[in-house]
Amino acid sequence: MSVATVDAPTGTPTRARGLVAGVLIMLGSGTGNQAGAGLGAHAFPVIGPAGVVAVRQMVALTVLLPLARPRLRQFTWAQWWPCVCLGLVFATMNLTLYVAIDRIGLGLAVTLEFLGPLAVALGTSRSRLDALCAVGAGAGVLVLVWPQPSTDYLGVGLSLVAAGCWAAYILLNRLLGVRLPGLQGPAVGTLLSAVLYLPVLGLLLAQGRFTLAATGYAICAGVLCSAVPYAADLVVLRRVPAQFFGVFMSVNPVLAALAGIIVLGELLSAREWTGVFIVVAANAVAMSAAGRRPLPSAHARRPAVAVSGEVGGRRATRRGYGRLARHRG
Repeated sequence: MSVATVDAPTGTPTRARGLVAGVLIMLGSGTGNQAGAGLGAHAFPVIGPAGVVAVRQMVALTVLLPLARPRLRQFTWAQWWPCVCLGLVFATMNLTLYVAIDRIGLGLAVTLEFLGPLAVALGTSRSRLDALCAVGAGAGVLVLVWPQPSTDYLGVGLSLVAAGCWAAYILLNRLLGVRLPGLQGPAVGTLLSAVLYLPVLGLLLAQGRFTLAATGYAICAGVLCSAVPYAADLVVLRRVPAQFFGVFMSVNPVLAALAGIIVLGELLSAREWTGVFIVVAANAVAMSAAGRRPLPSAHARRPAVAVSGEVGGRRATRRGYGRLARHRG
């Protein structure tokens, strides 16, 4: 994990240009991230969501390991156990999200998954504004998944499991940001998650399921959901304030819904769009409020951690939520 302090540019014109460039990069990265998930879904009929996750983990591993170069032999138990938990979170989060995408669509699955980081932001506050954000998010979810005979409750449940995993991911990264330098924690977590998916890769290879098209779609998902967000975040976090980054991340459900329309032909009803926008608004307000809260002095002196998504993808403190919000293995 690259460590960089985020300094505000000195001149107003330079700052404005940097902010515009940062917004464009974030928009492109977020769009690519959601489009990558949509492209990965095209491989579901051939290799299944587990196969796409397995390939994505391998792509993320090839990006993270050379950057982090973790010194595994020097790890203590206090460093190992959060990495092991993070590996399990990666493995579970990506699989449940992809199965949910297969069942209820990209836009709905990603919107529900965003309840995870929202819960982390709201869980550290007792303010009336955050209570209203929680109520708003709950109302948005109710509108989004309004119970009816055709409701896929399993898909909704898997999205909520992914949301819980994303919350756990943020909390584990908060801990690993103190115990390990740079990208070592996420790199080891990704390594362990990739190892868990080796049997899936072996079985699919033995069955001859990896067609050229399916492999290409899965690799695209890995590149667009892992490699591109890494590079984008390292650039963006030097151009825009961390609070702005976190708020801007809230538009990802909208980008996911648009990617679902364009890449997968998934159309949302007016009710579903309303639910998406309510959740996005609640998330944006909560992230904005969280960014204005003072950090504990111990964390305030630490440099900002620049991480991708996965999101990518995302982060070790409230101020860093946006930086830990996108990359997720």
